[in-house]
Amino acid sequence: MSKHVAFSVEATQTGWSTLSSPTPSGEFEGAIAPSSDGAGRLAGRRQQKSAAKPLVATRANGESDGEERVERTSDGEERAERTSEIDDYPHDECGVLGVSTPHGDGLAQLAFFGLYALQHRGQEGAGIAVSDGHRARVHKDTGLVSRVFSPETLAPLTGYHAIGHTRYSTTGAPGARNAQPFMVETMHGPLAVAHNGNIVNAPALRDELLSKGFGLTASSDTEVLMLMLAAAGGRTWEERLERTIPAWKGAYSLTLLAADRVLGVRDPWGFRPLSVGRLPSGGHALASETCALETLGCVEISEVAPGEIITLQGAEMHRRQALTAAATQSHCTFEFVYFSRPDSVWDGRSVHSVRQLLGEALADEYPIEADVVIPVPDSSIPAAVGYSRRSGIEYNDGLIKNRYIGRTFIEPTQEMRERGVALKFNALRENLAGKRVVMIDDSLVRGTTAGPLVKLVRDAGATEVHLLITCPPITHACHFGVDMGHDQDLVAARLSVPEIRELVGVDSLGFLSLEGMMRAVGRVSDPGRDGYCNACFTGRYPIPVEEAQAKLAFEGALA
Repeated sequence: MSKHVAFSVEATQTGWSTLSSPTPSGEFEGAIAPSSDGAGRLAGRRQQKSAAKPLVATRANGESDGEERVERTSDGEERAERTSEIDDYPHDECGVLGVSTPHGDGLAQLAFFGLYALQHRGQEGAGIAVSDGHRARVHKDTGLVSRVFSPETLAPLTGYHAIGHTRYSTTGAPGARNAQPFMVETMHGPLAVAHNGNIVNAPALRDELLSKGFGLTASSDTEVLMLMLAAAGGRTWEERLERTIPAWKGAYSLTLLAADRVLGVRDPWGFRPLSVGRLPSGGHALASETCALETLGCVEISEVAPGEIITLQGAEMHRRQALTAAATQSHCTFEFVYFSRPDSVWDGRSVHSVRQLLGEALADEYPIEADVVIPVPDSSIPAAVGYSRRSGIEYNDGLIKNRYIGRTFIEPTQEMRERGVALKFNALRENLAGKRVVMIDDSLVRGTTAGPLVKLVRDAGATEVHLLITCPPITHACHFGVDMGHDQDLVAARLSVPEIRELVGVDSLGFLSLEGMMRAVGRVSDPGRDGYCNACFTGRYPIPVEEAQAKLAFEGALA
């Protein structure tokens, strides 16, 4: 048991102010439950050297901060990656989940399988927080969902309400202390937060918290959002959210766990997806993608509107428009190009269908005399089918991906590392030898993978290789939750298209035009009217990003 000193804080539209001086209080049991392995995870409110510092629940198991990088594919495959020199795809931000049921039956299992369906959105860490109406507990760690959770670790996660998270870091290092959900005990009870997106004014918000005496244990912008909510005034969590979110500038799709409910909220620009559906056994679920809701058997699925707060409380669901949606919406086009699973629906459209239309648009813009169309598996398969269908050129497999190479922790030898993509892909000589090949890929970011893939195809006997990309050249970094690196990391920001063609060694290279891409999405490419964020292609950011921080900017005094 711990002694604590209570404090009271209030949030306003402009900041927070301490209202009452510290008042001694007796011993207490916190609302955050101890972990099943006996690790101390009691969190309370205490005052130390005038610092109001909600204590964060510790992880339920040991540190595991290795160098493993697990790469994602758009059909949900898991790929651990230790050879970053052959990693040339943008990394998605995170996946969030929320579940609330009136009965609590199989709650942890529902959360687990929902997260498993979102594994492609982030592989650095995973976590589930649950509440039984009074007390909350969390289990989280680094690694894949299947490695973080087992029947033994799921067993203590009982209750009626849960949120979950799969993480790829966009603010803060990929270590264990940034794994989510974050959880604290507040004067209003337990609060846990899972976040998909990136807040561009997080440095200013973080500095304000520090100046008010708050202690920070992580280097993620999500902790900043959680502590702002923990300090907010208002009678309910919905009111506290409504008072706090106007201060947040950037991308956020959040699920939040309180003692007796789950909440979801989406930023007014609509950068990141979030949907809600009704569970067949009673209750409701929130998820970053509709594929996760369908995995759980949800019906009556709909998108959370930009600026909307969703409250799930047992069998009940309430919707509340907290902020007016931005006049210019900024949905992420890359959800269609690469991130979302093809069986998801984004902005009312089937991701798979849009990807086929991207391939058809490439065929219109780049009619090439060739013998075979091949995809770079897996996310480019629908686009290659679309190109083949529109052009009349035969579709076939040319590259076979080893989907299990990432499941080993054994370092390859130097000789194998030098073989690069051959660790991941093999070429089908019988489909390529003597052929003029059109190779379809979804994006070209750093330019490190395309060249070795082209060499594989040529070594298999292809007489010509034409590389076509289903989006425009990526010339600017994303500040809204996608890790593409800095501007100088992007090959299209440094080199012209002819120079990139020489670099990767193809007979021709073509990027889909912005207009062609937006026609496939079903919108007209007219900044201010199309409803999408294309800043990584154009440099025209929908909100100012001058305050945006580097990914590791908050890696300060805590190692």
